[in-house]
Amino acid sequence: MAAAVQTPYWYESVKHNGRSPFIDNTDSYKVYRNVLDFGADNTGNQDSSQAIQDAINAGTSSAQRGSGSLGTTGQPAVIYFPAGTYLLNSFIQLYVGTVLWGNPASLPTLKAGSGFNGNTLIYGKDPKFDATTNFYLGIKNLILDSTAVDKDTTFLLLDWSVSQATQLANVQFNMPLYSSGHTGLSTPEGGSGTMMGDLTFTGGAVGIHLDNQQYEMKSLTFNGCTTGIYIAHCFDCVFIDCHFGNMSVGIDMSSSDNTIGSVILLDSTAASIGNLITTREENSGDHTLVIQNFKRTGDVASVVKSGDQVILSDDVSQVWVYGNAYTNGGPSTGSHQTGTVYDIAVPSTLLQNGQYAVVPPPTFSDFNSSFVINVKSVDGYPVAGDGWTDDTKSLNDIAQNYAGYLLYFPAGTYRVTDTLFFPANTRVHGEVWSAITGAGQNFQDPNNPRPVVKVGNSGDRGVAMFVDMLYTNAELTPGAILLEVNIAGDRPGDVGFWNNHFRIGGASGSQVETQCGSLCKALFLVFHLTSSSSAYVENMWGWTADHDLDGGNGQTISTGRGFLVESTQATWLHGTASEHHTLYQYHFRNAQNVFVGMQQSETPYWQGNGGPAMTPDPWTPNGNYNDPDFSNCNGGDSTCRMAWFNYIEGGGNLYLYGSGFWTFFNNGGGCNGDCQLNGNYVSGVKGLNWFGVNTKSNTNVIVSADGQPTVEQNFNPGSWGAVVGAYLCYQ
Repeated sequence: MAAAVQTPYWYESVKHNGRSPFIDNTDSYKVYRNVLDFGADNTGNQDSSQAIQDAINAGTSSAQRGSGSLGTTGQPAVIYFPAGTYLLNSFIQLYVGTVLWGNPASLPTLKAGSGFNGNTLIYGKDPKFDATTNFYLGIKNLILDSTAVDKDTTFLLLDWSVSQATQLANVQFNMPLYSSGHTGLSTPEGGSGTMMGDLTFTGGAVGIHLDNQQYEMKSLTFNGCTTGIYIAHCFDCVFIDCHFGNMSVGIDMSSSDNTIGSVILLDSTAASIGNLITTREENSGDHTLVIQNFKRTGDVASVVKSGDQVILSDDVSQVWVYGNAYTNGGPSTGSHQTGTVYDIAVPSTLLQNGQYAVVPPPTFSDFNSSFVINVKSVDGYPVAGDGWTDDTKSLNDIAQNYAGYLLYFPAGTYRVTDTLFFPANTRVHGEVWSAITGAGQNFQDPNNPRPVVKVGNSGDRGVAMFVDMLYTNAELTPGAILLEVNIAGDRPGDVGFWNNHFRIGGASGSQVETQCGSLCKALFLVFHLTSSSSAYVENMWGWTADHDLDGGNGQTISTGRGFLVESTQATWLHGTASEHHTLYQYHFRNAQNVFVGMQQSETPYWQGNGGPAMTPDPWTPNGNYNDPDFSNCNGGDSTCRMAWFNYIEGGGNLYLYGSGFWTFFNNGGGCNGDCQLNGNYVSGVKGLNWFGVNTKSNTNVIVSADGQPTVEQNFNPGSWGAVVGAYLCYQ
């Protein structure tokens, strides 16, 4: 039998004509950098450290990347690794805007040499920025290897002290077995994370050392680590589809008080392990622990242990809760549970092989290059991607005429002045967050908003996949919806968005950056999942800018609405963040059959006491979208008239795991524990299953339709303010 012929990976052979359109000397700047072109050796025989760093550093004819001269968004770079092994004898430093991208069909290996100079292979955090403002970084399709370094030496494969709009996917961390010194991934300087997934950790003392505000971690495998995950600090952590084997401890969450809010473990297994989870027994909300659908597939000495006390030793088929719980007929102040099991029924539409659907980011590595269309290189359809030229007609024509192909958007900004429509059978892949930006008169009327990007029509079924894209606006567009999804798929991931983000203001190329020193109406709605949609979403950040990434302009921006979810068939939101929008961050309106894994939000920094407006101002509530009108507030109560985090009305079968809702400021200034009166609104829903609710500085965590609190911060101290293990009052 003849050997199978491997199809070359399409990204290696496609035309690389991406650009950074808003910097000086843009024509001298190259987005795509193949490390072999910089002298790297993929045989593993020669040190490639300097060659790889040269590829990372290369800038324009007048400024290097990492110098600060190109801003945050002006220096996008793909550092591409063909298959092979790359020997490193010194560390690699990344800068914002960098993506390390390997061949997914044959994962390249970055291998630390036995004489490695230093103790960290890759510094993912850009040293020019704090961890909480390290945005737009990625590592995918790589193997990081420290097996040649002495096993008892202190060594770290990846410092990942980063925040939103970052991707870590399809990466293997290989370390020596029986090591006392090696760690796979650590976040030593903190950060404000959203999502990482599809990772494997072999060997080492610790797989992941976590010190971050919040995270969802999906599809992790640990084998032969001493400890899989050590949590030094995390207010809101969700782990799903994790597998632990041949180790002492799976998850160590026993660190001191006030560092851990809630930890949730879903759909996971363990075998040949001492303790799956070690924790601390608390009477407050701190160290809340929720486990759902855990199975032992081999010997497990204990499932949950605190000190010498075994708290749980069995499998969990339903939901096991250690923390404060609110239930129908229970005490109005909640009650502290020390291992109570709650039965919940999950509809089969949300499940795949008996667990919540998890889908790895598509690489389309099975696509032959002849089925890949570079949208900037189609004869007869001129597309500039320069942020100034109107690309609407050509992009719409390409989307219609090349359905079924993979549409590749090279790095750049694609300006559209009317809706860009993607039909069923669409596949889109960006490059370092290729941007589609809305502009013009069609997006000016808030009484008749229209989408900048529209995916499918109501009732459509089929495939629509989007990878590594960004949606924004080039000017004030108070009548624009950045992304509207109408189509439904037949399987989880048929309609999907992986590593897609939104940005309103705060960056070069948009007039919003310079026109909103005082309060402005910049955008109607960020993201709309309509009632006919069914979509899988993973790693998505919807950000109305609170600061300028590329300059010193003040950003007092009012985006009307964040994420509006009206879907009823099946929706999965894995690792999402929606921040600084005026009326709400998430609105679940008559939504049904929805899974949410780790959602994170912040209120607009300009709201609250002394702010320039009180919500709903400067917007008028729109009845067609069932906007909240804040009639529950006294007219002049500025801490009541602040954006809702979750606004839940009607619908049912909602399954929410891990909410991190933070209020930091009143009018940009500090406030002490009572910055916001009400955090979340719930009314008329049937079957709300909400676990791991974390808030900061919200007097009332959850209020009901009559405006009365059902969960108060004072009765649930912990984390950054309050922690609730389970909220099951709407069954």
